[in-house]
Amino acid sequence: MSDVVEIPERSGDAFRLAAGQTLTVIDPRGVQVADLLAYSAEDLAEVISSGRTLDYAETIYLTTGNLLYSNRSRPMLTIVDDTCGRHDFLLTPCSQEMFEILYRHVGHHPSCFENLYTAFAEFGIRPEQIHTTFNVFMNVTVSPEGTVAVLPPTSKPGDTIELRAEMDLVCALTSCSAEQSNNGTFKPIDYEIVAAGRP
Repeated sequence: MSDVVEIPERSGDAFRLAAGQTLTVIDPRGVQVADLLAYSAEDLAEVISSGRTLDYAETIYLTTGNLLYSNRSRPMLTIVDDTCGRHDFLLTPCSQEMFEILYRHVGHHPSCFENLYTAFAEFGIRPEQIHTTFNVFMNVTVSPEGTVAVLPPTSKPGDTIELRAEMDLVCALTSCSAEQSNNGTFKPIDYEIVAAGRP
């Protein structure tokens, strides 16, 4: 696969990523978050892990050179290039319950959680298997007192992050549906998968 794929606003897509391939996530219009979740293609019980990754990186702000680890402490993805430099790996994907509890929303609201499990259904991944996502372009800060704040993304139009697969993966990616995460607007997210060895 080498063509750029557009994920429309407030939706998601699932795909396979072979070891050695590079996934490039693109923010075409700027200030738009994309939730990424990955499982081992050989065993869906092995999933990308926020806790393991942040523990080994010794930072909550991951960028070029950092590894994203699985719950079995194996490298799943390496960040090989990053033009934005600010992403989040603390918060779970937005969900219907989040909109009801935090924002007192009434009625259905599109969410990354729903878009992830809908996209993953073809691979047999169920809603209860959805874990903390790597939130590309999401700007989350933590104060010295421990208060977490979700601020507007710093990504500009055309910003990218490139991640190389270190094992065969099943992935899903969303164009985030949370107003606060995206500074009140919703836009598409693009991605491209490049074969190993392609310049």
